[in-house]
Amino acid sequence: MGQGFFGYNPPQFIIDAAKDALNRVDCNQYAPTKGRPRLKKAIANAYSPFFGKDINPDTEVAITTGANEGMLSAFMAFIEQDDEVILFEPFFDQYISNIEMPGGTIRYVPLQPPKHGAVRTSSAADWTIDMDALEKTINPKTRMIVLNSPHNPVGKVFSKDELQAIGDLCVKHNIIILSDEASITYRELSGFPKQKAAKLTLTVGSAGKNFYATGWRVGWLIGPEHLIKYVSAAHTRICYSSVSPLQEAAAVGFEQADKAGFWEESKKEMKGKMDRFNQVFDELGLPYSDPEGGYFVLVNLSKVKLPENYKFPPHVASRPRDFQLSWFLIMELGVAAIPPTEFYTEENAHIAEDYLRFAICKNDDVLEQAKERLRGLKAYMSDT
Repeated sequence: MGQGFFGYNPPQFIIDAAKDALNRVDCNQYAPTKGRPRLKKAIANAYSPFFGKDINPDTEVAITTGANEGMLSAFMAFIEQDDEVILFEPFFDQYISNIEMPGGTIRYVPLQPPKHGAVRTSSAADWTIDMDALEKTINPKTRMIVLNSPHNPVGKVFSKDELQAIGDLCVKHNIIILSDEASITYRELSGFPKQKAAKLTLTVGSAGKNFYATGWRVGWLIGPEHLIKYVSAAHTRICYSSVSPLQEAAAVGFEQADKAGFWEESKKEMKGKMDRFNQVFDELGLPYSDPEGGYFVLVNLSKVKLPENYKFPPHVASRPRDFQLSWFLIMELGVAAIPPTEFYTEENAHIAEDYLRFAICKNDDVLEQAKERLRGLKAYMSDT
């Protein structure tokens, strides 16, 4: 229940497409550096209705070796020594090294958790941005803002009003927006396509997240030509091109997904897994942030009292309480979860020290087994 990899295979029509691609000579050779034309066209066709414009697959789409390498390419393309990048805390930990490699400096703006998050379940939408704090963080060195929606680990989907406010700031200060939208959302995703900020926005996607195939490492960036061309240049220097047969399979996935009813079924299935898994926290009276998207849930375990004098190894005992909770659950209950203070700076780690992050993208029998084990927390809970 810790790492966010899927416990099941992609749909059969996508697996069949991968097998077919392996039998084709052209698919077993280098793909074009910007990606196979079929996949770029499929992505452009899929995203164009949401962007309210026809995306040019040749100039406004770049295929990368997973979403992570795509974001690294964006940072390498636009960040120079001492340029600043704004991240919202908590943050996906891969962002940090990717920004620092080209010499960037990170500025952090924490999402504010729900005021009553320790006592009752609330929507992940209730994690809010202090817009004044965000604007005060911007300075002449600010080059980029990274958005993650649906957010890992919170599960928040940024609202239209929030995106409008962020977009207005970026237009005012000419700041590039890197919008990491790799995970599934349970409701319509509000983006920047119809704003002035669209000219400053790079949208990140992932076949691994879309099609339950995180090992395929096929991602993409969509954006205006004047941004994409520099991302593509950086990508060429980083890895030249991305895995060819799986690009072709991902293209088939996009082409056939609507006909197969895959997108709606995928959202329904993931939301169902989330709701069923969270039943155990409702039973135990442990509040959580009810996600709007993604496959992670943050659970507040402040009611769980760790036994006095419990022997934690030094590398755990010296870390915040969530690391100790994580260790305790693994050793005593046999359930793994991620301590979310790992996604914070030391200054703001206190915000998450009572939370743990669980990944629910697993088979139903695994979820049920985890729920049964988690019921063992009752023995360590207080009513206060």
